Amino acid sequence: MSPDSNQFYLGKLFDLKTNQLQDTHLNYDPSDLTTHAIITGMTGSGKTGLCISLLEEAALEGIPAIVVDPKGDLTNLLLNFPRLAPVDFEPWIDPEIARRAGKTMPQLGSETAKQWRSGLKDWGLGTANIQALKSSVDRTIYTPGSTAGIPVNILASFAAPQLDWDMNQELLRDKIASVITALLTLIGMKDIDPLRSREHILLSNIVEFAWQQGKSLSLQDIILQTQNPPMDTLGAFKMDAFFPAHDRDQLALLLNNFLASPTFQTWIEGQPLNAEELLYTKDGKARQSIFYIAHLDETERMFFITLLFAAVESWMRTQRGTGNLRSLIYFDEIMGYLPPVANPASKPIMIRMIKQARAFGMGLVLTTQNPVDLDYKALSNAGTWIIGRLQTDQDKQRLLDGLESAAGGLARNDLDRMISALPKRVFLYQNIHQKNSLIFQSRWAMDYLAGPLTLTQIPALNALAGVAPFNTKTQAAKSTTNNLGVSVEAGIGPYSQTYSSQNKPIPPANITEYYLIDPGNGKSIYHPSLLAQAEVNYYSRTPNVNFSRTITVLIDNPPSANLDWENNCVDALDLKSLPTSAQSGAQFDPLPSTIKDTKWWSDRNKDFENWIYESKVLIVYSSKKLGIISRPEETLDQFQQRCRQIISQGASAGNVVFDKKRDALQNKINAQQANIGRLQAELTSRMVNEGGHVLGTLFNVLTKGRVSGVNSSLSAERQRASAQAKLNEAEQLLANLKQQMADLQGGPGTRLDNSIPDIQEIKIAPAKRDIIIKAFGLAWKAA
Repeated sequence: MSPDSNQFYLGKLFDLKTNQLQDTHLNYDPSDLTTHAIITGMTGSGKTGLCISLLEEAALEGIPAIVVDPKGDLTNLLLNFPRLAPVDFEPWIDPEIARRAGKTMPQLGSETAKQWRSGLKDWGLGTANIQALKSSVDRTIYTPGSTAGIPVNILASFAAPQLDWDMNQELLRDKIASVITALLTLIGMKDIDPLRSREHILLSNIVEFAWQQGKSLSLQDIILQTQNPPMDTLGAFKMDAFFPAHDRDQLALLLNNFLASPTFQTWIEGQPLNAEELLYTKDGKARQSIFYIAHLDETERMFFITLLFAAVESWMRTQRGTGNLRSLIYFDEIMGYLPPVANPASKPIMIRMIKQARAFGMGLVLTTQNPVDLDYKALSNAGTWIIGRLQTDQDKQRLLDGLESAAGGLARNDLDRMISALPKRVFLYQNIHQKNSLIFQSRWAMDYLAGPLTLTQIPALNALAGVAPFNTKTQAAKSTTNNLGVSVEAGIGPYSQTYSSQNKPIPPANITEYYLIDPGNGKSIYHPSLLAQAEVNYYSRTPNVNFSRTITVLIDNPPSANLDWENNCVDALDLKSLPTSAQSGAQFDPLPSTIKDTKWWSDRNKDFENWIYESKVLIVYSSKKLGIISRPEETLDQFQQRCRQIISQGASAGNVVFDKKRDALQNKINAQQANIGRLQAELTSRMVNEGGHVLGTLFNVLTKGRVSGVNSSLSAERQRASAQAKLNEAEQLLANLKQQMADLQGGPGTRLDNSIPDIQEIKIAPAKRDIIIKAFGLAWKAA
């Protein structure tokens, strides 16, 4: 909604020196996104709000997007409420927030609506802008491997491409390599080298043989041809010498296990992986297709992401070249898919797209909390960098390595200083198409930012956007079948999927189960959550601190990785008081696939401990002048107030002591000054007396011719020297007394007033041995 036509309105410039927002808009040319963008910032930096605003601006300009959402944050794109009515917000507010605030849900809904209306107004936005956004783009949430949203049909990934083989051999072989790597990863094979893995070589040749003839393959075709390949040789070897029949049967069995799995059905129904249909409606309207993958395990995610990017790349190659931005791929939290060292199935195809997508008008926007986890080639190829607060200095230095050369001559130290000073929602903006780096604050998002949403909320989210839910029975009636006897065509109808059952799912062995919020009405539905609780002990000698606190985290339908521990903290639970079983007659939601993996539990347990170790630092405050420190978890405001009370209550008594010390010292100074006066007078007298003796002696010599009075003269000189020594000693003593007075007036014993003394912040990190995990397991959360 920039005042400048066709520009993205991302926010306003921000002055770090004065910490003030300026009136100048940051307008971003969408064509600059064809050189791609990297957006980075730690949890709490405001990165998600900025990215949703960017996608809003793209929608308003009619630019479609494919959005990959590993955590559930980008589902907020469907929370579009043009009326800004409290009843619109209320269903999406966490009841736990209302409980903590001591408010009803309607009260909190009203406050949230008011907050959103006010926030938008401050940025020159309102209900008309939200309505324009709602009308400009179609939004749908897809859930590969699940029918909670619209499922995704992967069979199109093995269909013969609509590209001439001879003219596109290199591209198509790259696509085959990516798809086969993803498939082998899904069935449990790791560290696959396409040049050395005979499984990869065989399956790639099977697909290539079919595609060269313009023939599509089903998974059943691939399995059967694994046993009986259509070629007799591979390279210089006969097939049985290169890959014996018995070993091929074992590979076919692994593939068949996936095909025979009951969960396979959800991978071959719903929306085909057709990039054109994901980006545009039939009448050409822009789409934002959001792929929610939080419910998938790591291998399933890698499998799907690779197929998705392969489908987009194939479509992209059929488009005419353009210098304008035609479409976007937005990938939230890309950690693990484009790593700096490993070579997962997703990486080669992403690197190709980063290098080549510009020519086809496609821009990639990649976000990460940790730049150190991103391949350097991706960093160096990005034309736009938007950087918020970072978690570690290692992340910052890695980012500066790539940013320094692209920053238009701005010194590394200056970049380092600016990044370190960024507050929440304020970002460093660097664009190779502009000369200077800028600091800006992101605008208020038009879509409501409710935070990460769960799989069970997806049907209601799609309903908000007018998307009819997927129905397996309707799909079966409307679809055709292939030679596998399974549906391959999408069908949309009334939602009738049932999620819950009275049969409680069984978690892996040795995983403790907990039951929360038992309403006792016999009609509860229990949702799977992760419960983690730890006792954290803090010890310090200077200052003297010995403190313990309990940290509890509850995450509904936890994703496979990148768990948001910070934003899912809850009040401490009394574990002994929890029910030991579910209410009779209760129903249970199914377990996400990640929760079924024992290794996932052990890995997340370590993540939880590391999160506490790295981020849960105890902050105490110290006042040296008062000689006190804050109580554990006492805020700075509270500590300052306590300091004022101590000053107010102790000023009178403290000043009496001070006055006594000061008066006694002043008396000594006065006495010493008087003593010095006497000594100075005595010294003057001695000097006069000594002079008289000298003159007398000289007179005797001149008039009588003899020396007399010499002894008297020597005695006067000794007396004068003694008086001088006493004076020097007295003056030194006076100087010492004056220094004592200065120390008294400037030191801890100084006279107290009502000003707040200087306060020092002290951070105390827990040792790992002092982090005691009290609970870590599956929580059945009733509702």
